[in-house]
Amino acid sequence: MVEGDSRLHVNESDPKLVDLQSVAAEMQRLRGENIRLRCLLQEYGIQSPAVQSTTGIPVTTNALPSAHIPVLKAEQRIALFRSLFHGRDDVYAVRWENADGRYGYMPKADRDWKAYLRAKDEDRKKVDRQTRKFRPLTDEVVRGHLVGDHTLGIYPLLQDETCWFLAVDFDKKTWQKDAAAFLTVCCELNVPAALERSRSGNGGHVWIFFDRAIPATTARKLGCAVLTRAMESRHQLGLDSYDRFFPNQDTMPKGGLGNLIALPLQKLPRADGNSVFVDTEFRPYGDQWTFLASVKRMPVSAVEAVVLEAQRNGDLIGVRIASVEDEVQDP
Repeated sequence: MVEGDSRLHVNESDPKLVDLQSVAAEMQRLRGENIRLRCLLQEYGIQSPAVQSTTGIPVTTNALPSAHIPVLKAEQRIALFRSLFHGRDDVYAVRWENADGRYGYMPKADRDWKAYLRAKDEDRKKVDRQTRKFRPLTDEVVRGHLVGDHTLGIYPLLQDETCWFLAVDFDKKTWQKDAAAFLTVCCELNVPAALERSRSGNGGHVWIFFDRAIPATTARKLGCAVLTRAMESRHQLGLDSYDRFFPNQDTMPKGGLGNLIALPLQKLPRADGNSVFVDTEFRPYGDQWTFLASVKRMPVSAVEAVVLEAQRNGDLIGVRIASVEDEVQDP
């Protein structure tokens, strides 16, 4: 325990805590969905329906033409962002880079450095895992990512082995053609998807968002189904033409957190046109927030239907699983 830390220890397996976390996650999802729907109403010049105030008196809201859609407030942007890029809330990672240009991500945590330094070199990683206390992901932490204070990585695999999205990582010289082939199949299968150009600008992530948390194994089967069909239509696309899925595991690795993925829209790479969402011509959307507000979330029933059809047709290839510790490195 960190000296002077008076915070209470919480039993993460407490059913009451699990219920509260589920309720909080659902509230966050609904806030994001509410923002998305209101933006769509305004975009098409549709007047929002009257809503009830706390006094029970209907309150009318005037929708504006699409040319006058108001800019989302900072807290609305953060709520929308977190409702889409929804991973574990009890832990997050921050990118580091040293003078030699090496970089990586580490979970943000309070650490017992005395215990760490007392331990033998070969035991320090084990001691660190036993004594560290993760810091939770908050709106303020997300705000810092968006304004460029730091770069966040989140862990998409939840503790109950479900996830809110699937991301497919493409890199190498053919990433644009391969990502385009993947997106074409998504369109054919009615799988809503969005393409982000990566932080480096030399790769991309295809994001598929769900309307609720679904089993990671189901989400990954969906990705396999789309990838298999894309390979059939574009023979140059091989298993080495994409990097991995996020989440990268069906189940939570013992003692680990699963692989992390860097969040988009960090201010610094955005200045170079990277870490942003792009259209089919790989041009960044002019208003990233309006685009995100329009992104559809795939119902679990639709996911299961695509997976079932692929299984019937034998269209589920196996994919490699990357090392759990790929991104977690000591600075």
